[in-house]
Amino acid sequence: MGIAFPMAEVISTYIPPSFYEGFYLYLYFGSMLFLMCMYATVLRPKPTSANANAAKKKSKRRQRRNSGTDSPQSDTEGGSSVGSSSSAASSPTPTAADEPPGSSRSGKATTEISAFTPTRQAHYGSFYLRMGAVAFGIGSMIYSGLEFGQYFELERNTKCHNVLLALTPATRMAFIFIQMYFIFLNNELRVYRSRLIARFGLMHMIGTNLSVWLNVLIQETKHEILLFYNPENNTLALNAHPKQQHKAMLHRVARGLKGPHHIYECRRTNIMGSLVQDASPFLFPCTIEYSLICAAILYVMWKNVGPKPEQAVRDSDQQHQQHIHAVSHTGSIRRSPHHYSVDCARAHKGLFVGILALVLTIISLILFFVLISRPELKALAVMEVNVCELALYFAATVATLLGMLQVRELRYDGSRNLELDNILLIAAQTGMFIYSTFTVIGGHFTMEKNNALLLITAVASLTQTICQTMFILDASRRSCTTARQIRRKPGRQLVTFLLVANLAMWAVNTLEKSRAESHPVQLHFYGLWAWTIITHVSMPLAIFYRFHSTVCLFDVWKRAYKIKPVYM
Repeated sequence: MGIAFPMAEVISTYIPPSFYEGFYLYLYFGSMLFLMCMYATVLRPKPTSANANAAKKKSKRRQRRNSGTDSPQSDTEGGSSVGSSSSAASSPTPTAADEPPGSSRSGKATTEISAFTPTRQAHYGSFYLRMGAVAFGIGSMIYSGLEFGQYFELERNTKCHNVLLALTPATRMAFIFIQMYFIFLNNELRVYRSRLIARFGLMHMIGTNLSVWLNVLIQETKHEILLFYNPENNTLALNAHPKQQHKAMLHRVARGLKGPHHIYECRRTNIMGSLVQDASPFLFPCTIEYSLICAAILYVMWKNVGPKPEQAVRDSDQQHQQHIHAVSHTGSIRRSPHHYSVDCARAHKGLFVGILALVLTIISLILFFVLISRPELKALAVMEVNVCELALYFAATVATLLGMLQVRELRYDGSRNLELDNILLIAAQTGMFIYSTFTVIGGHFTMEKNNALLLITAVASLTQTICQTMFILDASRRSCTTARQIRRKPGRQLVTFLLVANLAMWAVNTLEKSRAESHPVQLHFYGLWAWTIITHVSMPLAIFYRFHSTVCLFDVWKRAYKIKPVYM
């Protein structure tokens, strides 16, 4: 339905505009209702058995004191019924530094909750991934807010004026905010009760995120194509775009003429419409990337809905009590292994070489934007940015291959659960595969026109992403085991370089590849319709691949080169 509804509305001449907006309102309101139910349930904690027994014991003591029968023996008898479960109450309370991540002094993470209980076993993404979700969520909210403002400039008494065009973006903005708040604060949530409702609600939210992704993708493709549409003769022409100076006319027959003619009346116009159109190449990828992160996190949550793993929780609690007991006897507080600290040893060379690559990339992009604004220098601008990309891909590929060799010294832990990172990394890489493969095909059949550089750059991009993904999937499961490895930190310089280099590639994908004039060969080879669809499907995923690669590489940079205590 998420694919069929928006696509049918764009292609068919018989479906009125905004006809299926009610479907999206159902998705948004249903997801928000489920999240509110979760909040209401999570905020209603139930006392644990240890706390209940401690309260019962205290009440007995008070009664005995009032009756004058308080004695050590009765204390012992009263305490014997509590057993080992009351040991937590009698132990000293640990400080904030001793508490595992996800625990809370307010009791949210240490009490058993009526339906949803955070434990130490589940973990849904690193702090940096959740910060990325917040950043993309902010961009998505701005995009929805601009669409909401666009409604007030629509002409009344026309088929384009519909109150749902204001209600849907406003509801989407509220949904994005509530979901962003939920995912950022509940990264270690586990669901043990009301499992049927939880499974339905989480899967409903996954469907909502995927439907938002598809709807935004189709709507942006539609508006991009409308920029090239000439209503006078029902043709799609490159020179119809105000920023295009191409003389070639691309006529597209019945395949899509009715569609553009039918929806041309509802194109983006006036002040807010132009603002949305100009900002959309940078904002709509935020919506797609935000939806991808949220859908993956919610899927992992959905998979973890199940009965409470009593033995795992018991073992973890026993370790926690042993830690508290050791603190109470020694009088010293050991620093939590989850205390954030940054050790930059063996990373300086990689950092500064990466910064040099980033600076050269920014200079290349500035030069590209200066040259592309002059029609006679467009070919030079495209060649210059392709040379920059090729050099960046070559350096990153060499660094990846050397890194693979160096990190093999470290111990490999195949049991480490990295399902969320794997899902996001491989799903995002499909965007790189789609874009690079179509570019290779187009470059191969235009070799006679001196476009060999385009083909080489696309092959280099494909090679670099394949090698880098294999490197990340392997290195993220490795860690130091000896003092010599901690001193030498094999591969850390290269991990640092790759981290900064991926930021440079992210800048290239975000700023340069979203412009139609930066790839004229593909545009003329595939045609306007096809290439617009290809770029709108693949480039948001490619942009997210670079972002998530930096998240994974930073996780490797931080975790692989230190030995953590046994506790937690």
